Formats: sequence, C-alpha cells, structure tokens
Amino acid sequence: MIGSRIAAVGHYQPARVLTNEDLAGMVDTSDEWITSRVGIRTRHIAGPDEPVDELAAQAAGKALAAAGRTAADIDMVLVATSTAIDRSPNMAARVAARLGIPGPAALDLNVVCAGFTHALATADHAVRAGAATRALVIGADKMSEVADWTDRSTCVLVGDGAGAAVVEAADEPGIGPVLWGSVPEMGHAVRIEGTPPRFAQEGQSVYRWAATQLPVVARQACEKAGLAPEELAGVVLHQANLRIIEPLAARLGAFNAVVARDVTESGNTSAASIPLALSKLVERGEVSTGDPVLLFGFGGNLSYAGQVVRCP
Repeated sequence: MIGSRIAAVGHYQPARVLTNEDLAGMVDTSDEWITSRVGIRTRHIAGPDEPVDELAAQAAGKALAAAGRTAADIDMVLVATSTAIDRSPNMAARVAARLGIPGPAALDLNVVCAGFTHALATADHAVRAGAATRALVIGADKMSEVADWTDRSTCVLVGDGAGAAVVEAADEPGIGPVLWGSVPEMGHAVRIEGTPPRFAQEGQSVYRWAATQLPVVARQACEKAGLAPEELAGVVLHQANLRIIEPLAARLGAFNAVVARDVTESGNTSAASIPLALSKLVERGEVSTGDPVLLFGFGGNLSYAGQVVRCP
C-alpha cells in the first residue's frame, strides 16, 4: 500500500465581516459577553448569491493552484458540509462542475464539525487502496443560513467559509491513521434540524464532553501516528470556542506547538474550520513543510475524528 499526503491547502471567506458590535445592534449581547464566553470577535457572512458550493469551489481552486495542479488531475471530490439545502446534485458534484473536473467520484459527507477530518481520512484510504490517485477534500459551510438570528446564545457563534486540501499518493505516509468515533446518545447536543433548518446546541453538554474526553482521544490520535504530543509543531482543533481550544491544547501536552486560534476572527464555521485554520497557518508561515500537525474535529452527532498530518 502506498501512502498519501496533503500536497497543498487553500481557503476562502466571504468579504462581509460581522463584528460583535454589529451583533449588539441585532440581539441583546455585547462584545464583552461574546469574547469572555467564546473568544470570537468577528465572523464572515456570505450573501444570498454565495451558496455553499461557491465557497467550496473558491477554496478548492486556491488549493489546486498552490499544488500546481489542474482540474484534469483530480479523480475524487469530497465535500464535508452540513448546510447543503438541496439533496441533489450534491455539493461535490456542483463543485466538480464549477471547476470543470472531468468524471470524478463525487461524495458529500455530513459529519458536521468533524466533517473535514472524516473526509480527509476517507481520501487517504481511497488513495492508499488505489481507488483514487488525487483527491480534492473540502470543508465548506454557510452557517449563517441555518442560524436563528434572534437567539443570542447561538447566532454569535457562527460564520461562513471553506477550506480545501489536495491529497495525492506519496512514497511516505503524510497523513497519519485516523482516530474516529462518536457518542450517539449525545447526538442531540448539536442539531441542525427543522423546516427551515436551524442550528441549536446544548453548549454546556458539549463543553463538558470536550473538556473531559477530548484530551484522551486526541492523545490516541498522536499515538496512532507514533508521535508524542510534545513533538507536534501545530495543533488545529475544530474552531468552536477559545475556552475549549486553549485548555485542550495545554492538557494534551503539545507544549511546542502553534495552536490555531482562527475562531477569534472567523467564528464557528463547522466543517470549514479546520482546513480554514490550517491554510492560514501555512499561508503565514507559522508551520513549515513537513511539520507534524494534529487535526482534530468534534461536534455534531456527537462525532469526532483526528489525525496527524505533515504540512504541505
């Protein structure tokens, strides 16, 4: 079996920025209330003419360019999203059509906030099994479309965006074994349901689970990769809440790692949050080619998935 690696990453966010001060004019909240509880200061909001597949295609195009590849080089498209309103054609097929990718396997994965790391593992497995040679893996969500903008406990959290990675065959594994699972009995803790669909969550339940269980499973992902947490150069967790991210990185023991804190400027972008944050770390040169970085998603279902990757 061959290995696979991330050849390049890319990200995209809508131009409109919604600040905490803006939100204070919409609901009963304040900058102090939001930053003290979740650490978010701004978020990007897509317009009605920016559907999920547009966000995804923009990020994917940047990843392709960074990898020096064209649409003809891709034979699999995986899109992780939980905000696709239409059933068919799916987001992966729409992205393939936008980019002119000829005849790829086109799959959507709905694992909410853990979607990208599930999709990355799926692409890794497909490439190593010989079922694909080069895949586009995208996390894209338009959370503003499912937000209840009258509920101050949830609308202050969400943002829109997309991140993408080009995954291709490699002589040495650049994507570590995935550690994934779920807690189905806690599936009610994060929901996007109803007609029209609306995002809701039991914040304290998710926080308690993350604080107590995530350090354990994140360490197991490092063990699967054969690395100690202190050997990590970066940690990119699902960007849900700064009060979850910072203590978890400390409890994990990743003392030498750069910890992604993109939640402060992007909010919770669900499946987009990990590739968005990773792409920004790479773009800013905060992690270098070949550096080991832990990616770990968690959230809806209550699902989780993580792996150590080597930076492009």
